[in-house]
Amino acid sequence: MNTRPSSRAARPARRRVATGTAAAILGMTMALGGALASPAKAADAASATGIILGVGANETQRTVSWYTAEDSAQQVQLVPTARLANGEFPADAAVFDASGSANIATSGGFNRHATLTGLQEHTAYSYRVGTAGSWSPTYSFKTQDFEGDYDFLFYGDPQIGSSGDTAKDQAGWEDTVNVSLAANPDAELLVSGGDQVESANNESQWNAFLAPGKLKQYPWAATIGNHDVGGKAYEQHLYTPNTDRSAPYYSNGNPSSNTSGGDYWYIYKDTLFIDLNSNSYATSQGGGGDAAHLSYVNDIINKHGSEAKWKVLVYHHAIYSPASHAKDSDNKVRRTDFPTAFSKLGVDLVLQGHDHSYSRSYLIKNGQKADPEEQPGQNEVYPGPGGVLYVTANSASGSKYYDITAPDNSGTSGAGNGADPLNPGSYWYNSVQNQEHVRSYVKVGVRKDKLVVENLRSGTCAAPNAAVELKQDDCANTPEGQPVGSIVDKVTVHPHHGGGQDLQVDVPEAAPGEFGWTIDGYNGLVDLGTAKDKDGDHFEAAGTINPIAVTDSRRTLAPWSVSASVGDFKDADKTFSGSNLGWTPKVLQEGAGAKAGAPIGSGFDTQGKGLSVSRGLGSAAQGHAKGKAKLGADLDLKIPGSAAKGSYRATLTITALSS
Repeated sequence: MNTRPSSRAARPARRRVATGTAAAILGMTMALGGALASPAKAADAASATGIILGVGANETQRTVSWYTAEDSAQQVQLVPTARLANGEFPADAAVFDASGSANIATSGGFNRHATLTGLQEHTAYSYRVGTAGSWSPTYSFKTQDFEGDYDFLFYGDPQIGSSGDTAKDQAGWEDTVNVSLAANPDAELLVSGGDQVESANNESQWNAFLAPGKLKQYPWAATIGNHDVGGKAYEQHLYTPNTDRSAPYYSNGNPSSNTSGGDYWYIYKDTLFIDLNSNSYATSQGGGGDAAHLSYVNDIINKHGSEAKWKVLVYHHAIYSPASHAKDSDNKVRRTDFPTAFSKLGVDLVLQGHDHSYSRSYLIKNGQKADPEEQPGQNEVYPGPGGVLYVTANSASGSKYYDITAPDNSGTSGAGNGADPLNPGSYWYNSVQNQEHVRSYVKVGVRKDKLVVENLRSGTCAAPNAAVELKQDDCANTPEGQPVGSIVDKVTVHPHHGGGQDLQVDVPEAAPGEFGWTIDGYNGLVDLGTAKDKDGDHFEAAGTINPIAVTDSRRTLAPWSVSASVGDFKDADKTFSGSNLGWTPKVLQEGAGAKAGAPIGSGFDTQGKGLSVSRGLGSAAQGHAKGKAKLGADLDLKIPGSAAKGSYRATLTITALSS
């Protein structure tokens, strides 16, 4: 059994009541504003600046980072918003001590950060930073369900200051953040593509980047870009969890120098995110280069990959993109170094920035197009083993756009930038390429058995759009034809479930009353729906396996059998035994002498082993007729009442034997 790291807070097991009823647990969501008015004394509120909410090691955590003018002990106070009385924090509000040091920057001051732990789901929280008598204003955020579907938003290269007009860049950035969250108020993470600012240690640019109030309400998952790496301000402003700041993950191999670096990871719900400092790509610079990153990714996936259903990598330098950086020598190195390893490690999605244009790759396996028949712009894709989707985000601020460049004759695999045989104007690796000189962002919907990736317009040609306003780029986008919120591109990724059949069942909070559920056998997943609470004693779920087709045309007419067994049902560190699953085999289509196997009851009733040991699904005796048969089975799952809420999966391993 795999367990979560200690940084992942343990969730309390649900206690079942002895009677036939259970308490209903209600969740409420609410729209939250920016700062809450607070009568609490703020003697020097201006001493805390640059406050930003960051992602934690898991969904039960958040981080907060800020600057302060004084070298004083700093804290974060946190309380459920419902417990504020006229804006006052209660005396027993949770307190988290901050860490930090003097800034290594011309701006001076000090940096602080604290990790908020023990958060509960479906809760609105309020927080403030500082010290007694000198608190910041009060800010708020909310948590949602710690299980199930969710959305996150991905933003490419705000790069505040790159247009030459910081104020215009800030206006475009704030507008994208506000537009994207107005359209997606329940988004749970904001993921960075890197290059927060143009100049690494320019605090006016950092202040402009940090200006959106929503960055104090939604967790920012930072990524370091080439414009961020040249100073310590990135590390000082944006604390990240589980960060390895050792020498290999710095481009110059020197973490104590005036540069930023490090690789980090976190698990959010059922997604393992790994974020790399792609500025370190060659050992000649002094760092560990791409080899160090690959070793890091391999290590993290080996240790924690089994704790998540999805694996998402994030780094700045796009290896599959459509504009001028597509042909950079360093990106060609990464394009050679990364893809095969990512395919072998089962990565689902790679998010990239740097090229200030949008692209969505074909599914890439081992450095080449996984399926030569995949069509440009195909809106449903099926990775199969090793297929990886790469997405490059356009500018989220409008500070700088790069125009799409033309393919050459350098090849259609590996490091090449040759033309797509199906769409000669595009690179071989890109299914979709787009540059309209308008701001956009990427929305990723993480669903039970698919990823939905959308690129959405957050602006038009009109202001705020610094590069267009300053005549650096022209623009033909029309609000009537391509309004804010319209879709540039959308694709649904359906994962591969291997040679077995993955079973999934959602265990709800115990609650009385009606209960509905659905079965979805799409793309290999046998979905047993949401289990039903039975008198406070246990949960029940049912379904059918995907049919097994048997064909036997041998002249020997030898016997055959098909059997299966199931492992434990798991959701991260939560588990219950596969012995609780039973079945009733059926012959759905007669032929090949097929006879159904014996029914096997759930071990919950019989104290037996259920399907945790191999059981016969169907068989045929010596001398049976040639032909085809189809086998199926009704599933009967009974789950102990002590099982914690979660979305559990197990693998049904099927074995065929013949003489």
